[in-house]
Amino acid sequence: MTAGEREGLPNRSIQPVYLDNQATTPTDPRVVEAMLPFFTERFGNPHSTAHAYGWDAEEAVERAREDLAALIGASAREIIFTSGATESNNLAIKGAARFHRAARPKVVTFATEHKCVLESCRQLEREGFQAVFLPVRADGLIDLDLLAETVDEETAVVSVMAVNNEIGVIQPLAEIGALCRERGAYFHTDAAQAVGKIPLDVNAEGIDLLSISGHKFHGPKGIGALYVRRRPRVRLEAMIDGGGQERGLRSGTLAPPLCVGLGMAARLAAEEMVEEQQRISGLKARLLEGIRGRLDGVLLNGDAERRVAGNLNLAFEGVDAEALMKAMPRLALSSGSACTSTSVEPSYVLRALGLSEERARASLRVGIGRFTSEADIDLAIEEFVDKVGGLRAKGSAAAE
Repeated sequence: MTAGEREGLPNRSIQPVYLDNQATTPTDPRVVEAMLPFFTERFGNPHSTAHAYGWDAEEAVERAREDLAALIGASAREIIFTSGATESNNLAIKGAARFHRAARPKVVTFATEHKCVLESCRQLEREGFQAVFLPVRADGLIDLDLLAETVDEETAVVSVMAVNNEIGVIQPLAEIGALCRERGAYFHTDAAQAVGKIPLDVNAEGIDLLSISGHKFHGPKGIGALYVRRRPRVRLEAMIDGGGQERGLRSGTLAPPLCVGLGMAARLAAEEMVEEQQRISGLKARLLEGIRGRLDGVLLNGDAERRVAGNLNLAFEGVDAEALMKAMPRLALSSGSACTSTSVEPSYVLRALGLSEERARASLRVGIGRFTSEADIDLAIEEFVDKVGGLRAKGSAAAE
């Protein structure tokens, strides 16, 4: 949306109901509370280990590393702090491919991956690697048989998003991991939308590299992590050179406040995830049933069962999603990935499912999260019913 288009919106002091939790999540107040001391009295550099300030910061960072590792079934020594999932994805894919360039000059991914995964693979392609972009099924899930046909002894890394950021589908991680292990390829998963929302176990699921983003599960922005398996050891080429921090894979001074915040977010997720996702699932069902009970022509994009609790990607027949969002300023929603929101083209993820351009343009994403209430859902139902009905009536009148 351009600045000019924003001018027609209501006063920004009027806060809409937030239903865009795939784009980002509000930082949990408990996370903020844990972070605050590390901006002021506990300001030490975690790499300055000659005095108490540095020891204190180092201890806090390592505690955060342990909490994050525990959430995914990893060892703390396998966690590399980064600036977020985009950096983690770049390091995992480019780092693995470049290290194994001579023996395995091939990378495999899917058409519905996040832009940073697709662009990392395209960059490798420009460097002489073979990059394979596989299609997905109409429900958004991958075709395991097709993947098995594609992954061979020349494949360095296979990258498959654990949970899609637009349609919320959950991919069969354990099956992918077993296939990659059999072929000797690394299995990387962008788990930005999965961590803290579904159970993950890197060992049970055969994951070699896993990307994490703090702000997707109520942690702070600007911090993420990459899980890098130690046994059997995953070898990467570093992208940032310097003092050799983070096992030599990501040099630079860590930010203890952000690391602490990410660790606290992980601890809260470990303690509350099951109960929280059950509540969110109930809210999703309430919203979908409320809309479909009063509107015809409401279609769900992506598999109905294998999806995270907080995601709904809905197409409203006969309605343009951008026009619908403008008509509903009381709701904060998006029509696709926040990372490609400046594009006027319909979502490439929805188009990859084989949806028509018309249906893709009629689709928007609803993201329900930790702080969404029943009252928010009920307001959203009324807004959808009222505004979709109004736009359809206007369209019918214009066609006559």
